[in-house]
Amino acid sequence: MARRAAGAWAALGPLLWGCALALRGGMLYPRESASRERKELGGLWKFRADFSENRRQGFEQQWYRTPLRESGPTLDMPVPSSFNDVGQDGQLRGFVGWVWYEREATLPQRWTQDLNTRVVLRIGSAHYYAIVWVNGVHVAEHEGGHLPFEVDISKLVQSGPLSSCRITIAINNTLTPHTLPPGTIVYKTDTSKYPNSYFVQNTNFDFFNYAGLHRPVILYTTPTTYIDDIDVTTSVDQSTGLVHYQISIQGSEHFQLEVYLQDEEGNIVARGTGGHGQLQVPNAHLWWPYLMHEHPAYLYSLEVRLTVQTAAGYMSDFYSLPVGIRTVAVTKNQFLINGKPFYFHGVNKHEDADIRGKGFDWPLLMKDFNLLLWLGANAFRTSHYPYAEEVMQLCDQYGIVVIDESPGVGIVLSQSYNNQSLQHHLEVMEELVRRDKNHPAVVMWSVANEPASSLEPAGYYFKTLIAHTKALDPSRPVTFVTNSKYDADLGAPYVDVICVNSYFSWYHDFGHLEVIQLQLATQFENWYETYQKPIIQSEYGADAITGFHHDPPLMFSEEYQKSLLQQYHLVLDQKRKEYVVGELIWNFADFMTDQSPVRVLGNKKGIFTRQRQPKGAAFLLRERYWKLANETGYHPPAEKPQYLGKSPFTW
Repeated sequence: MARRAAGAWAALGPLLWGCALALRGGMLYPRESASRERKELGGLWKFRADFSENRRQGFEQQWYRTPLRESGPTLDMPVPSSFNDVGQDGQLRGFVGWVWYEREATLPQRWTQDLNTRVVLRIGSAHYYAIVWVNGVHVAEHEGGHLPFEVDISKLVQSGPLSSCRITIAINNTLTPHTLPPGTIVYKTDTSKYPNSYFVQNTNFDFFNYAGLHRPVILYTTPTTYIDDIDVTTSVDQSTGLVHYQISIQGSEHFQLEVYLQDEEGNIVARGTGGHGQLQVPNAHLWWPYLMHEHPAYLYSLEVRLTVQTAAGYMSDFYSLPVGIRTVAVTKNQFLINGKPFYFHGVNKHEDADIRGKGFDWPLLMKDFNLLLWLGANAFRTSHYPYAEEVMQLCDQYGIVVIDESPGVGIVLSQSYNNQSLQHHLEVMEELVRRDKNHPAVVMWSVANEPASSLEPAGYYFKTLIAHTKALDPSRPVTFVTNSKYDADLGAPYVDVICVNSYFSWYHDFGHLEVIQLQLATQFENWYETYQKPIIQSEYGADAITGFHHDPPLMFSEEYQKSLLQQYHLVLDQKRKEYVVGELIWNFADFMTDQSPVRVLGNKKGIFTRQRQPKGAAFLLRERYWKLANETGYHPPAEKPQYLGKSPFTW
């Protein structure tokens, strides 16, 4: 991705770094209720990339002060989506630097005239650094491309007779040694080979650095005294479910709170008052993973009602939070959900698809979930960044267990382990835990993927990071994902579960399938002997180009991919009886990467193509996963969904 300009946002100096980056307040998903409205701003936005040599023209000319069209030509850009693949401009596809989005939003009259209404702008994801203006006024900045941020814009939209507001968002996708994921800008100074000011963005991760407004942009309202955050943890005492809640309120110190827990039929099964407490649910329906119970993914609803007296009368706020009652625990050789051994058999994924890039898309999401159910998968890891909130909600509803991973991938530079980087990583984990803490499907936090272990500061960095994450949420185990035994001093002593990536007979010993069993067994035995902790084979696989066939199996053929998986499965079947508690294939579907001689239009390790069509390995894994579900004593659904088709195993 080479362009003739400087792309680092640090050149903006105090404009960016003068603001505190830490989010304040809660991060409840914007749900409609009797007291709350929401307006989605999806569709076509005005868009322009700043192709100026220093990438600063938009700031020098203050594009945010007037409609974007007045300062130059614009494109129509769909939101949510990545901007890279929508058009035909190759220069835009690999663009590094600032891009500008703009949208005029018409507001309901009551939003602009009722001073008891609070109007909030929420941006689901802007990759990577975002600056936001409303009607030309700077309102927010955020660092990090995979988590939401929001800002109260009530004063701006209620300051006069307005019927609309102009939202301008500048986004910079430049990655530095201190971002997550990290990267470097390398300037090519040999003018006999490169033009003046030529640079490339280098990264150390294997997926394309898609950028833009990837997730929904929403305006929503609350009363001026409102429910700011809800924190729910659950436990079980024999057959009684215990729901521990803590609620924070903003806008007033004098209020009343009523809390009701409703079952799926709408019956109130428990009630409480006040900002914190414990609800007891006799004969509780527990939240079970898919295929682990005849009624998986049971969700209660925590209904919170806030009442406050004002000079104009009583004001109320209502919020409904789905709640799954379940427990998670780890022993030295088991992962337990509700006290029963759980075996992860699932996938790693990417938010990636044709044209839309990493943009959120409901049809694509439902296709992926239907494929997961067809496959018999009960889990996935959000490799290598947090996924959209709507994904987490579907996991709650379908019983798909989640290892929730931060964007800490490709950390291989010594400068990425300094205090600046650590502070940012800690803030990202805080944002992630704040957003996803109430999802029963989320059973473990992953703080990083395959960090460089030989660098001296790494041990302190990850010891601090893991301890901080456990302090944020003591109710869930913590892991990091490794591909090296040298990580012994990095984080393995501090995590609860060890996740191991290995690609035997792919990235080394090319084509020699016969060495897999010995090497994999040795890997497991060495890790367990050292740490006495349960292990997940968190990545394994091989590229296969759909339609390429060869017998005997050769690399890149569908037969080689299947044969490699079968060799892994032979060892996994031995070790899952001892201390291996899961296997996650790399990858669910083919995905785009940077161009290189070893990538043919992206990474082809998917068991499905990028268009979600199955390769031979998909049928192999489907047979295995349904068999695992039966052999481990789990129960299939009470009623087989029609879209699952006929299973080769007993129901």
